[in-house]
Amino acid sequence: MDKPDQSSIHIQKASGEKEPFSVGKFIRSLRNAGAGEEIIQQITNEVQSWIYEGVTTQKIYSKAFSLLRKNKNNRVASQYKLKEAIMELGPTGYPFEQFMGKIIEKMGYSTKVGQIVHGVCVTHEVDVVATRPHEQCFVECKYGLSTDKNVNVKVPLYIQSRVNDIINHRKELEEFKNFTFQGWLVTNTRFTTDAIDYGKCSGLYLLSWDYPAGNGLKEIIDLEKIYPVTVLNHLTKIQKQSLLAKGIVVCSQLLEKPEILDSFELSKSKHKALIKELNDILS
Repeated sequence: MDKPDQSSIHIQKASGEKEPFSVGKFIRSLRNAGAGEEIIQQITNEVQSWIYEGVTTQKIYSKAFSLLRKNKNNRVASQYKLKEAIMELGPTGYPFEQFMGKIIEKMGYSTKVGQIVHGVCVTHEVDVVATRPHEQCFVECKYGLSTDKNVNVKVPLYIQSRVNDIINHRKELEEFKNFTFQGWLVTNTRFTTDAIDYGKCSGLYLLSWDYPAGNGLKEIIDLEKIYPVTVLNHLTKIQKQSLLAKGIVVCSQLLEKPEILDSFELSKSKHKALIKELNDILS
C-alpha cells in the first residue's frame, strides 16, 4: 500500500492537539540549528519515509535529533535540542532562575538570585536582581514544563504591581539616588498577545523563547553560547541533575572547572568525548 502524502498526515502536539505535518516548518527547525543543506535534505527524506498518522511531535524531534547525532556535529545537535534541554532544567523553576542569572550577567549586569526585597507595602521574593551602574532590574522567571502553555496577561499585571511596590520603596533610599529601575518577566515558553501589549504599555520588559523578535531567549543563548548543561549528550540525566543541584547550570562552568566532573568517575574515553562536546558547543 502506498504511503500517504505527508501533507495529509496529522501529528500530535504536546497539548494533544493535532495539526498537519509541515515539511517547511521541519526544515526551518533544522536550518535554525545550523545544519547544512545536504544534511537537512538527508534527514528530511528519512523522516518523510518514516512518519505516520498520529505520530507525536516529541517522536519526530527524537528521530531528527538521533539523525543529527549520527552526523557527529555536536554544535548542531545541541542547538536543535535547546528547547528540550531547557525543559530538562525542571521540575522546579530554581535552575532556570540560575540559568537566567548567567544570561543576564552576559548583558553586563551583576546578579543575585533568589533575593528578599522590601517594598513600601510588603516584602517580595525576587528571582533575580540585576544591577549595572545607576540601573537595577527586578526579574521574575516564569518557568513552564510545556511549550504549549503560554503566559497570559494576568502574570505581567501581577509582576508589575510587585515591581512598583519595590521601586516606590527604593526611590526613597539614598543608596539608590539617581538609579533607574525596571521590572522584567522572563519565560522559556511564550506570551499571549495581551501579555505583550501590556508589557509594551506598562514598561515591563518581556523576554520569551521567541520574543522580542530576533532577540528572544533562543537567539541570546545561541549568540552568547550560554548553553545549559542539559544539552550535553555525554552525561546521563542523573549526572545532569547532580550538576544542577550544585548550581552548575551552564556548559562554560564545566570547562572553567573541569574537576567538577571528577565525582562522576568517567572512563578516559567518555571524559575525552565530553570535553570534545563542550569545546564543540562553545567554540
